[in-house]
Amino acid sequence: MDRGFTAEISSKRYVKNVSISNEAHDRVLFEGVFGELREIYMVDDSVLEIKGTEGTLRIDVTRQELEEVLERREDVA
Repeated sequence: MDRGFTAEISSKRYVKNVSISNEAHDRVLFEGVFGELREIYMVDDSVLEIKGTEGTLRIDVTRQELEEVLERREDVA
């Protein structure tokens, strides 16, 4: 299943770098300042939302998927 994401920054002055590669890797890089962490929560058990003072990140992932991945990481550590 494809996962969507959104990166919303309050001002372009907080964007440090946007790079779209012409190489075979076809990569895209977004870098910026997220600000101070304010909140992390799930929206309708299907979107992880992370809010900072200067932006918001949203990632399509269910609560169950997130918990499973975190448990696997704990098993490795």
